[in-house]
Amino acid sequence: MKKRWNIRTPDIPTIERISNTLRFSSILSSVLVNRGINSPEQALSFIHVSLENIRSPFEIKDIDTAVERIYTAIDHKEKILIFGDYDADGITATTILFEFFTYAGADTNYYIPHRKNEGYGLQTHHITEFAIPNQIGLIITVDCGSASHDAILAAQKAGIDVIVIDHHNISKNLPNASAVVNPKRHDCNSCFHDLSGVGMAFCVLICLRKHMRDMDFWETIPEPNLKKASDLVALGTMADMVPLTGENRIFVKTGLDMIRYSERPGIIALIETSKINQSSVAEEDIAFKLAPRLNAAGRIDHAKVAVELLIEKDPGKAMDMAQSLNKMNVKRQQIEQTILEHIETYLNENPRILCSNSLVLADEKWDEGVLGIVASKLVEKYFRPVVLFAIRNDIGKGSARSIPGFNLFEGLQSCASCLNTFGGHNLAAGLKIETRKLDPFKKAFEDVVRNMTQPEDFVPLLQVDLEIDFDDISESLIDEIEQLKPFGSGNPEPVFISRHVHVVSSSIVGENHRRMRLHQNSGKKNKSFNAIWFNIESGFESIDHFEKIAFQLRWNRWNGSQSIQLIIMDAQTGT
Repeated sequence: MKKRWNIRTPDIPTIERISNTLRFSSILSSVLVNRGINSPEQALSFIHVSLENIRSPFEIKDIDTAVERIYTAIDHKEKILIFGDYDADGITATTILFEFFTYAGADTNYYIPHRKNEGYGLQTHHITEFAIPNQIGLIITVDCGSASHDAILAAQKAGIDVIVIDHHNISKNLPNASAVVNPKRHDCNSCFHDLSGVGMAFCVLICLRKHMRDMDFWETIPEPNLKKASDLVALGTMADMVPLTGENRIFVKTGLDMIRYSERPGIIALIETSKINQSSVAEEDIAFKLAPRLNAAGRIDHAKVAVELLIEKDPGKAMDMAQSLNKMNVKRQQIEQTILEHIETYLNENPRILCSNSLVLADEKWDEGVLGIVASKLVEKYFRPVVLFAIRNDIGKGSARSIPGFNLFEGLQSCASCLNTFGGHNLAAGLKIETRKLDPFKKAFEDVVRNMTQPEDFVPLLQVDLEIDFDDISESLIDEIEQLKPFGSGNPEPVFISRHVHVVSSSIVGENHRRMRLHQNSGKKNKSFNAIWFNIESGFESIDHFEKIAFQLRWNRWNGSQSIQLIIMDAQTGT
């Protein structure tokens, strides 16, 4: 797919100030300035992250009220129920709360709803069928709860307090809970707007631990080291694809270090079954190997299996659970591929559908558990907002994914009259609809997308940090770039361009990946480098000269050795 290239123009005096003060290369300094870092102090803080640099979570609205109520429940031995979401973010959030409360001696349990049988979020039947019979005194929702008005009202009538810990957008008034700890509530002016659900839970624990310290709670047992929970915070944060800036960057970088040396049996088993080298676990390993296996539990069976894995102390049992998740993940991939093939066949037979600015499809045979992944792949291929519904008993349960130029949550708000429920973020959402309203929704959604976008929004934008020559590429430069990790949303991996590049040698590997040896004709140092172009576009398989290439720079590590490799993102053959 053709891309728009935008070559950034960072402020030169700021680059020079950072470079001269910290002895960074001008290339690294340019990349930092492109990420909004405008001083040597900010640059040092960005590269040398620490949990000590977290801003005070007490800024978050209602967090003090939540902490006091939780402490009362622990101190008075009330029955506490942690109610979590069934994705990796909710699973890890549930786990860190459960482990902390258990360590503190609380009477606590957790509940993860079944994705297909129960759906998303706390509902009234959870109150009547579980909370009341089990004499729960306090319910704490994590990664959900902001839209659970009816369930929270039912709990209140039953004398059960509810604390909401969430990060999803709020479409209505706040629920009438004892505390709503959500940085997206309109009256919250904190700096934690982009935290994941597990990030919010971690902030609550930071504040709760301090409150318990102030109450002399830790006189009888050692105060817990919350850094040990950062492995799970990193997992959930990466899985939820929130911006890796501010506290999220600190959580993930700290958590990755913990994962590399983790003694948690569940993490070790998950890494082994994923065939990852534990000592070099990177952010992409979480995103593409660990998180999908945790998510597979909720998509294929029940997400509580993933929580059980993370809290398991016995290595043998943990390995059995991890292998079970691995099998679920394989099954998830097979189901996903079947749905993708079905959709591609349908689109080939009905090509006019792709003339629209959005893609809304529904089918009775689809598995709702994998629709979010399928929608993401369709967005990647066709670059337009996608909504997919699995139909059961005249009700469609769906997942939606969007492009950067269209705010999905705002768009769905404009179509709310067609929907039973919806919730989510700017780029991802879950929703429910009656089948009789599918056609009106398709029209309304297409109208909203058209009105809220410009033509250029439907062409992928490739942000380029800097133009460099092959002469500038060195081992020390790649070492500098690695200091910018972890990469992800909000902190993208740097992209560079070089001109007049000749292909010295080339071969197609895998299905459609092109491996090359590249040389820059204008280079004075006669440097050439290995390169790989994944999923190469048609027409570029045999071209032997590029006017421009856009690429990332990485170490290619193999069998204990490493070499410089260019990852080709796009190329142009004309001037």
